[in-house]
Amino acid sequence: MTIQFFCPRWGAEHHPFDIFCKQVREAGYDGIEMSLPPDRHEKRELLRIMEAYGLLLVAQHWETVEVSLPKHLELYANYLYNLAEAQPLFINSQSGKDFFSFEQNGAVLEKAAVIARETGVKIIHETHRGKFSFCTTSTLPFLAAFPDLRLTADFSHWCNVAETYLQDQPDAVQTAIERTDHIHSRVGFPEGPQVSDPRAPEWETALGYHLQWWDAIVENHRRQGSASLTITTEFGPAPYLPLLPYTQQPVVSQWDVNVYMKDLLKKRYRTPA
Repeated sequence: MTIQFFCPRWGAEHHPFDIFCKQVREAGYDGIEMSLPPDRHEKRELLRIMEAYGLLLVAQHWETVEVSLPKHLELYANYLYNLAEAQPLFINSQSGKDFFSFEQNGAVLEKAAVIARETGVKIIHETHRGKFSFCTTSTLPFLAAFPDLRLTADFSHWCNVAETYLQDQPDAVQTAIERTDHIHSRVGFPEGPQVSDPRAPEWETALGYHLQWWDAIVENHRRQGSASLTITTEFGPAPYLPLLPYTQQPVVSQWDVNVYMKDLLKKRYRTPA
């Protein structure tokens, strides 16, 4: 099984895209995870640059926050169709809202399923605060009701919401692991969605829990005979990344941490360089 690693555009939005792509390729990534602009000319240019550097695309949706369900569905569909037009490997979507009812969030997921069938582009859904999947107990009913629903596992959010490392919810975590097709390898902890630096010894316990979950996802895909699995090293910029008071300087380099996570997991899962 091949494991492909993706770099987030998040945090580098203001860097010239061609320079960013060059850095991503030289760092040993296989592609980029990012959203795409609605302007077709701008979108084509971004895709052209990625292709020139031999980089793959995981398309990312996060933008839809409209409270009114009809308007939410309209905007959601527009974003997904725009991403699907680029024919990415798949779309990773932050879907629905935590305050929507089960029926409302179900309508959002059904809309995504319809668009996936129409376009031929797979759409999976990220475990994320503020969305239908903000915690284990909000997610499990949807996994039961939608047998084709697949996840991006970002368990850092669940740690934050539950204020635990989910030790008391092993069955729920295992169910999510079995439905995961993409990993966001950010390390969270009970009081936040991102540790300051996963290389630091004080975060060894947090990293250990996440490694156990990622190991289980990788093993599940290997056991099922999957041809490939994708991982985005999604440590984010401020305010996810802590800043020093007064100076507002980041306590660590977002880029360095993400490259560290890529190298750590490449070695752990023995993927070719």
